[in-house]
Amino acid sequence: MKLLLEMFTYPFIVRAFVVGILVSLCAALLGVPLVLKRYSMIGDGLSHVSFGALAVALACGWAPLPVSIPVVIAAAVLLLRMTESSPMGADAAIAVTSASALAIGVMVTSLTTGMTTDVDSYMFGSILAMDRSDVALSVALCVSVLTLFVLFYHKLFAITFDESFSRATGVKVGLYNTLLSVLTALTIVLGMRLMGAMLISSLVIFPALSAMRIRKSFQGVVLCAGIMSVVSFCLGLTASYLVSTPVGATVVAVNLAAFLCCCAFAALRRR
Repeated sequence: MKLLLEMFTYPFIVRAFVVGILVSLCAALLGVPLVLKRYSMIGDGLSHVSFGALAVALACGWAPLPVSIPVVIAAAVLLLRMTESSPMGADAAIAVTSASALAIGVMVTSLTTGMTTDVDSYMFGSILAMDRSDVALSVALCVSVLTLFVLFYHKLFAITFDESFSRATGVKVGLYNTLLSVLTALTIVLGMRLMGAMLISSLVIFPALSAMRIRKSFQGVVLCAGIMSVVSFCLGLTASYLVSTPVGATVVAVNLAAFLCCCAFAALRRR
């Protein structure tokens, strides 16, 4: 208990909790429609695009977040257009974009700054990476993401389950698919500081899959995914502090444990 109380005396821990809870909630809510639309790996692709943009920004001496946010949003919209109008499937488009962006990021890093602490923190996450300006920007953007998700909840629900019917009833399917991609892009960029490019997509996928094992309605899955994601992040960050393990990997391990518990619960309920 003394260690737990001592943990909150460190400003960087408090900043990590604030940003991590908001990012986890955003990722979980967006993860439900993405998983149901079989578009969940977009998080992995966009995280690699973000790493490539961050590598270029660091090499040029620019601020990483202002550079990566518009680049990742453009990549999200481009991926959406490729999957809609190209014979290339969604999985192939994401794989091509992901591999290309990661390769560019690694090449730029090796030719310029090398594998510095900053680059390593973007690859694998770091609890020390968040400063006050990052927290302010992250909170503002996360609140915007949550607000837009709530405002357009019913439209996102409609395009998740039946795009053809939604289009026939006058819903602007392309607009709301673009909105979903942009919100996902923002969440991925914000979460990379804590989770890293290699692990951030787990916040999108695990809570949604876990919630689907114990809830059936869309609303129930969304609420359950949000709660599980926030609780898993808090447990993961606390465990990371107590046993001195990397934050991103510990949070993923907790999410994996939650997923396995939900699978076991679903199996027992079927019996």
